[in-house]
Amino acid sequence: MASFPSQLPRSPSLLPKVSLLLLSLFSCGGLFDADDSASPRYAAIFSFGDSLADTGNFLLSGALPFPSISRLPYGVTYFGRPTGRCSDGRLVVDFIAEAFGLPLLPPYLAQGQSFQQGVNFAFAGATALDTAFFEERGISDILWSNSSLSVQLAWFEKLKPSLCGTPGECNAFFNRSLFLVGEIGGNDYNYAFFKGKGLVEVRSYVPMVVQAIANATEKLIRLGATELMVPGNLPVGCSTLYLTLYGTPDKKDYDRRNGCLKQLNVFAKYHNALLQRALGKLRRRYQAARIIYADYYGAAIRFAHAPRHFGFVNGALRACCGGGGPYNFNVSAACGHPGSTVCSDPSSYVAWDGIHLTESAHRDIATGLLEGPYTTPPLLPSTTGIPTHSSGLF
Repeated sequence: MASFPSQLPRSPSLLPKVSLLLLSLFSCGGLFDADDSASPRYAAIFSFGDSLADTGNFLLSGALPFPSISRLPYGVTYFGRPTGRCSDGRLVVDFIAEAFGLPLLPPYLAQGQSFQQGVNFAFAGATALDTAFFEERGISDILWSNSSLSVQLAWFEKLKPSLCGTPGECNAFFNRSLFLVGEIGGNDYNYAFFKGKGLVEVRSYVPMVVQAIANATEKLIRLGATELMVPGNLPVGCSTLYLTLYGTPDKKDYDRRNGCLKQLNVFAKYHNALLQRALGKLRRRYQAARIIYADYYGAAIRFAHAPRHFGFVNGALRACCGGGGPYNFNVSAACGHPGSTVCSDPSSYVAWDGIHLTESAHRDIATGLLEGPYTTPPLLPSTTGIPTHSSGLF
């Protein structure tokens, strides 16, 4: 097991502004059966998670901690307007829905929407653990909301009677539905790191975060879900935000191959290893369910290793929208705030606002999940119809 320093290297000039950052940016997740080409593989998709998957719940709630999400340049690439997505365009969940011939998932808090083909419960800033965990550790003052994973599950339970009437109808409906349990868990660590907690302490949270995700997955199975995809964490050592806040002159702290912070990527791998172990236990307990691990880390680390191969000619570490600095990230001029600028071609970047990804990065991750080797067991046959960002995906 790799050793962890008690404290990450940090920039003294930036960390005092972390609370401000959290209040302005941080929080903001046609295919057919091989044997039946006439029927869509899934009738509906139900999504849970945080800002990587939120398609509008946080914005509909008021978005007071992150007002810039309500205006351009958020949404500029695909929608031409802000939709509540923490990106310039579509997210992984959007590309998955499109690949199955389903409409983009409406947010749960939307009024007058039909949820018969799916709904998105994901909420920017959400955590896997409940608020009480952070209160006990002096972290709760920077939480954006209490819309944790358990709250999202409660929303699903409340909605369920409107989706199907009898147990037989529910079984038939959910047997043809895909449940996306995340991405979730990253914010549990983000809040702690940004509050100044050391790497060793935050590492001690990982088993509890993973157990919360596993418990949610198990609860969905008991509520009728039979096919579930559970993503792991991204390579946070390649995050523009972390590279800015925890930059160090010591070259040994960086991966020579990609310029990412090594210890933070080791941390993400630790979370993912524990999550895969937990999902393995669930598979043995619920053999009738299909529980899929989505390797977001593997799908995304490729961009840092060879960004130009995927069309990211401006690299993987510098943000498209930001306020300057080595990685174009400045807590005092976050994307959408005075002093920030936006690049002319977001598709040439991996990082959108320093925390979240561009539509192009989301597309390539989705393609890696659907066509590539980044789901265990594989989600689908190889043909998906998703247009790839680059001419050659692998």
